[in-house]
Amino acid sequence: MFARKVSVRLKPDSLRLFASLMECKILPWLRQQKGFLDLIILALPDACEVATLSFWDQEGNAQAYNVTAYPEVVQILEELLDGIPYVKTFEVVSSTLHPLLRVSVSASANPASDTAPHAYQSCETTI
Repeated sequence: MFARKVSVRLKPDSLRLFASLMECKILPWLRQQKGFLDLIILALPDACEVATLSFWDQEGNAQAYNVTAYPEVVQILEELLDGIPYVKTFEVVSSTLHPLLRVSVSASANPASDTAPHAYQSCETTI
């Protein structure tokens, strides 16, 4: 599983509209993207900065979204943004929100020589 973290400053008093656009316009569209799993939106207490964490099944799907669809999302939100969003992609190593079960584990202690395929299986939970 992979995560994309997007951080950006918001213009004053725009958090409510940002959250509304994310929930009503962008999230339904994200759910239609291949490999999309989940979205978490974080905001600083003073509402001047937000970070979104989107979770993807594979790095390729996260990258495809970044190239083909992400520019459109930025365009939808640009009136609310105070600067250029900063994007990073991460491999999810561990999560209590998105429990992972490693199905295939190599006995090798050296990851560089690890040629065994790794598969992850999501374990759904209800909170």
